[in-house]
Parts: sequence; structure tokens; C-alpha cells
Amino acid sequence: MKHLIIGTAVLAGAAMTTFGAFAQELNFWTWRAEDKAQYEQYIDTFEAANPGITVTFSAYESTGYFSALSTALTGGTGPDVMMVRPYGGLETISNGGFLLPLDATNVPALADFPQSAVASETSRTDGKTYAVPFASQTMLIIYNKDLFEQNGIAEPQTWDELLAAAETLKAAGVMPFANGTATAWQNESTFHALTASIFGRGFYDDLVAGKADFTDPRYVEALTRYNEISSKYFPEGFVGLDYPSAQQLFISGLAGMFAGGSFELASFGTQNPGLNMGIFAAPGLAADDEKLGSIYYDGGYAVNATSKHPEAALKFANYLASLEFGQAFANGLKNISPIPGVTFESELLQEVADLNKTALPYIMFVHFRYAEPSGSALLQSEIQKMSAGQQTPEGVGKAITEGVAAWYEPFQK
Repeated sequence: MKHLIIGTAVLAGAAMTTFGAFAQELNFWTWRAEDKAQYEQYIDTFEAANPGITVTFSAYESTGYFSALSTALTGGTGPDVMMVRPYGGLETISNGGFLLPLDATNVPALADFPQSAVASETSRTDGKTYAVPFASQTMLIIYNKDLFEQNGIAEPQTWDELLAAAETLKAAGVMPFANGTATAWQNESTFHALTASIFGRGFYDDLVAGKADFTDPRYVEALTRYNEISSKYFPEGFVGLDYPSAQQLFISGLAGMFAGGSFELASFGTQNPGLNMGIFAAPGLAADDEKLGSIYYDGGYAVNATSKHPEAALKFANYLASLEFGQAFANGLKNISPIPGVTFESELLQEVADLNKTALPYIMFVHFRYAEPSGSALLQSEIQKMSAGQQTPEGVGKAITEGVAAWYEPFQK
């Protein structure tokens, strides 16, 4: 009987080992609860192609996601695969040694990704890539095509034409822009959507080369132009207008333009399927000035360095880097996938993808969120002050430069 028990135990152990080798459960964490239905479809596709691997989708509120993720990873109970932020946000996780480095040896498709996309998920600390980038976002102007047509407005080619379009809408009783400044983060996206073509590529290149800071006349000019257009053509009481309210002004057709991110397009279209939208990059001062959007990558898919199922987790990561997934992602979530070869069913998304070919990096997010005070926090708060008449464009540039100089060596002069 003793031998039988032992034999039974051995057989049971062998069965469990065999089962464990083929039935592997992966936990996938994200802050995108609103995308659950689409991700479940993507997971079904992956599971069908990989019998024995199951993936559980777990979504958390975005505001608490990174705290929960950090706690779980520190405690050794983190997910096998997870969404992570790019740039400075990535390093808060990767610097702890929690993520598996990814490269062309374990995720071959990364070799063909745009360099800027891979850089977004590469730590500046050790030069290693830790995630598969999943989407780009572009700051631009979204406009109501019907309101433009009804008022005889063409897409503006110069800053003066943009002001004239705004004035025409205002005279017709239409809010030119839906934007407000009460929600701090929106100030950063609105500013870049409106003025990337004003400060221009030359300023950007000089900034990242350490030859210019935010007191540069080109940047101050952009702040001045932003102040000009917001004070005249944002809704009455825009200083107290929050982000959700601004969105609704545009979605409902009460405003002709919305300065913001390409991520708005899917949401706007879902909430008002009859909304006839177009996009353009806000123009520079002259017609021949380069018309520029501002682009950043929104996040990536990372693998837990201590996953109990590393091979399965890497299989899932490779699926998330595949053209099959990228195409389904673009079609289902109406976002710009960085995966080479993806095409876009939506004409609007194709226009965004075309604009991305020459877009500037979204300056603060890409370069100045690596320490505190971040360039983003400074720009957002200083624009709020400027909009309330408590700060000047020159003062905004000075405050950002001095704040970032606390940790950014090129400004420590």
C-alpha cells in the first residue's frame, strides 16, 4: 500500500508536471478598461494559435494602475505581461529590475519598428528596451468639416488664415475652439497642437542639442501666439472649462475646432457617429513654414522578468509585436499602431499616419519627464497662470527653464 501511495503520488506529480508544461496561465494587466472587448478578441486569436496558453485580462483604473503594478512587482506577485508607460514613466518600473529586456533575439519584430518607437520604451539608464510599443498619438487640430463648409472656410495655410477662420466662426455664432484650461494636462496638448509649427523644427533641434532653452525667442513666440488665440477664440470662461466639458462642446457641434490629440478621434466618432471630422496641423506664420504635428508613443507591452511562464509570456509579447495584432489593433481600437505594414481603414487615421512622417516629438513628454519638476507639470501650470493673466509668455519660458534646470544639466549654466 505504501508503494501504491508513493506510486500514485509520483504519477500525480508527473501528471501535474505534464499539465503545467502545456497549460500555462498568463496574467495581462492594463489601465485600458474601456478596451476590454477588443482585447478579449485579440486574446482569443492568440489562444487559438497557442493551445495550452491562456491569458487573463485584468484592467485597473488608470489613476491607481501604476501604484498597484509597482506594489505587485515589488511583492513578487506582478502580472506576466503588462502595459507600461514610455520615456520617464518606463524607468520608474524598469530601473527596479522588474522587466525582461527585449530585443531582436527574443522579439524579432522589434528590429523593424521605427527607431523612435523603440526609443520610447528604452531606458536611458542602461540603454535596454523593455516593452513593445503599442500606439502613437499626435497633437493636431480636429475640425468640424460641416461647420467649415457652411461658413466657407478652407483648411488654413498660415497663422493669419487660422485666426481668420476662427473669426468667421465666431461671427456666425459658433465657438471657434472648444478648449479650456481648467484640466492641467490638456494645456500641454493644446499648446503643442496649436504651436508646433510656430516654434518649429529648428528650435526643437537646438533644444535637444543643448543650444537653446525655453527662454528662446522662438518658444516665447509660440507662447505669445497661443495666448493670442486662446484669449480671443476659446469659449467664454475657458479658464474654468474642464476637459470633459470641452470635449462635449466639440462632439455636440457647438465648436468648430478642437486642439488636442489623435486619441480623440475614436471617442468623438463613437459618441457622435454623424460628426464629420477632418484634421490638420496648425500652420506656421508663413505659408511655406513646415506644418508640424507633435508625436509621442503612448506605452508598451512588457514582460515580467520573474514570470513563472517566461516562454509563454514571450510568445504573447511576440504576438503583440506582430502585423496580425497591429492590424487588428488599428481596425478595432482606431489607433495608430507603430508596427510596420499596418494599413488604416479610416481615412482620418491614414491622414494622421501621413502627418506623423514629419511630426516633431512631443517635447515635454519625450524629453522632460525624467525627474521632478517635470517640464510637463511646469508648462501645464504656467499656461494656466498665463491664461488667467498672472503670467507672461516670457515668464512662462523662464519658469520652465529654471524649474527643469534643477535636474537637466544642459540648463545648469
